[in-house]
Amino acid sequence: MNKIILYWDNFLSALIRVLTFRFSLPATSSLFHSRLNTKEQIIFIKRLAMMLRANMPIVDSLTMIRSESASKNLKVISQTIITDVSSGQTFSHALSHYKNSFGFFVLSIIAVGEKTGTLAQSLEYIATELKKKQELRKQIIGALIYPAIIIVATLVITTFLIVYIFPKIVPIFLSVKTTLPWSTRFLIGLSDFLSVYGWYVLAFIVGSIVVMPFLLRVPRIEYGATRLLLTLPVIGTLFRYFNLSQIARTLGLLLSTDVPLLTALDITGRSTGNIVYREALAQALPAIAMGKNIASTLGAMPHLFPPLLLQMIQAGERTGNVPIALSYVSELYETDIRDITRNLTTIIEPVLMLVMGLLVGFIAISIITPIYGITQNLSK
Repeated sequence: MNKIILYWDNFLSALIRVLTFRFSLPATSSLFHSRLNTKEQIIFIKRLAMMLRANMPIVDSLTMIRSESASKNLKVISQTIITDVSSGQTFSHALSHYKNSFGFFVLSIIAVGEKTGTLAQSLEYIATELKKKQELRKQIIGALIYPAIIIVATLVITTFLIVYIFPKIVPIFLSVKTTLPWSTRFLIGLSDFLSVYGWYVLAFIVGSIVVMPFLLRVPRIEYGATRLLLTLPVIGTLFRYFNLSQIARTLGLLLSTDVPLLTALDITGRSTGNIVYREALAQALPAIAMGKNIASTLGAMPHLFPPLLLQMIQAGERTGNVPIALSYVSELYETDIRDITRNLTTIIEPVLMLVMGLLVGFIAISIITPIYGITQNLSK
């Protein structure tokens, strides 16, 4: 059972990553580099921040992290960074070789921390944000595991009944010259189709699952799929709140460290995994550069930026406390995400059980109805 749960956790984690974060090929320069998962990134950044807070030199800190780490990938990355920093490169430049592991947001915050002399504080901010992002993703994955298991179980049971059980009863129906109900005729046709072309259908489904990540690397397809996802009820709201929370928190964090507004918006947009929001922020940049305020610019896209976010940004612009307003909005959306994920199973479970019951009931009626008709004819 634990292995099944772990499998679904990994599968849905990959699905969330495809749907909420940009899925792209690694850069050629770092194609064969080691990669870190989110947990390893948090450990690495948090340890480094602690050591820098204690006024340890960065090379000594990295050396200690490398020697104490149990992760082979982290050892390799630490050694490469130590070599680059020892040769005179900045920490952010050395870390940029692993941009596919750490992401644009982490590299940008570290670069800002180096320029402002607040690298330790910046690392602490990053560790906190990565931890929150990890918790949100776990909540989403946990909410989707149960519905996914129910859907797969329903499909497996239905396919088993149609392909293996129903064909054994069909000869009895056909041996009696009587008009079969439309539901039975439909199942007979579907059973015959799957008996002949079932392996082709299975190959098509498996092939689609394998090809889908590669198709999502095409910008137009990725944009269309992501746009469709954001319009779905409940699930779309969940992912929309997730992206808005990340955008608000990232932008607020950058502005609180005195990063210029346009630079902060550019960094926020480029570090946003969702292609729809990334392009929306890129489109907003020219208008804001011309002097238009943030709230009115983003207000032109109400399907992506709801009134709550715009009102809080507008209030922050009037009072000069945009970072505080964005932080407050981010916390609100995180609270909404927790509420949705907490109630998602309660909302979806009755619907899934109803659909499963209807499918199984349809097959049962399709089998029982002609049997009842045959017995009636025999009694006459």
